[in-house]
Amino acid sequence: MSSTTTSGGDSNGGSVGSGLDVDRLIDNPDTRIIVCCGSGGVGKTTTAAAIGLRAAERGRRTVVLTIDPARRLAQSMGLTELDNTPRPVKGAATAAGRGELHAMMLDMKRTFDEVVLAHADPERARAILENPFYQSLSAGFAGTQEYMAMEKLGQLRATGEWDLIVVDTPPSRSALDFLDAPGRLGSFLDGKIIRVLMTPAKVGGRSAMKFLNVGMGLLTGTLGKIFGAQLLTDLQTFVAAMDSMFGGFRERAEGTYQLLKAQGTAFLVVAAPERDALREAAYFVDRLAADQMPLAGLVLNRVHGTGAPQLTAERAQAAAQALEENGAEHEPRQAEAEALAAGLLRLHAERVEVMGRERRTKDRFVSVYPDVPMVEVPALAGDVHDLEGLRLIGRQLAGGSTPRG
Repeated sequence: MSSTTTSGGDSNGGSVGSGLDVDRLIDNPDTRIIVCCGSGGVGKTTTAAAIGLRAAERGRRTVVLTIDPARRLAQSMGLTELDNTPRPVKGAATAAGRGELHAMMLDMKRTFDEVVLAHADPERARAILENPFYQSLSAGFAGTQEYMAMEKLGQLRATGEWDLIVVDTPPSRSALDFLDAPGRLGSFLDGKIIRVLMTPAKVGGRSAMKFLNVGMGLLTGTLGKIFGAQLLTDLQTFVAAMDSMFGGFRERAEGTYQLLKAQGTAFLVVAAPERDALREAAYFVDRLAADQMPLAGLVLNRVHGTGAPQLTAERAQAAAQALEENGAEHEPRQAEAEALAAGLLRLHAERVEVMGRERRTKDRFVSVYPDVPMVEVPALAGDVHDLEGLRLIGRQLAGGSTPRG
């Protein structure tokens, strides 16, 4: 892990060297996009949903976009399912009726179809949608999900309908792959094979086509052996149909990338107080700094605590051992009570040891990244599965305060 400084922390909430002020972040009208990223299993989806709910209940018209196909977000918001269209979440107690909460899940193929229909004439759009290569590309080609996430985020922002867009990214390091979407798309469009396949569409006249026939015949014969003749035909047809749209893809992806770097966007890294999770968090912090993305801070989730911090693990273990040794000398009822007490003391000792490991792990991260604002969220007894649970998480993110009314 290498030291870094945050970008955008002062303007988006959470000053350098301080605790992360989530309410200040979501109350700031200039904050329009919050991107939650982090490794799997750290409560990132729940954090995104809790932030969205709290923002809505504090008066902002909010939509939560998840790229993670898990259904936890829908369940916690009382929805039977999520799709590519924002769905209103009922039951949010919004301040003076101003705020609203909507949720949606990225449908990669549907978003790609929408882009084609919006940016091609009907005849060309139909040719693209029916093309077998396009159908494979839009259904799961490597990198398509990340690019379509950029497209959907750009669409949501362009409508001007939302005060705040909260993005819940996929787990692990792929959560930041969408930052590479413009570059990957540019490499794809600038690739030699694509440029050659686009050549017939760009060159007019019979004489020009005759000139290209020999060279193209040799090349397509070679490519046909690699890809298969039918796939090559589908690919050529797809490229010809998409030719006029390629520039628009690149331009919109670059526009959304610049939007993510601009003031008004805030990245929140979500982690658990565990070595692997904080190692991943360090990767995210470094990557965001390298790309000059506005990091608002770190949410340290599921931090364990105790109601008796003055009782050390050593003292609890010693007391448990004494009770167990004395229990054999007492009547059964008293011995049973002492055995129960000894068990509770040992559980407390284990909890204190866990707390010690978490504190040391957190302190190591803080020593390397002292300028990253942080907020700690206590571990809950069970999973969050409804709006009340999300409200509790939201209050903990805000340091225990309640929504303004």
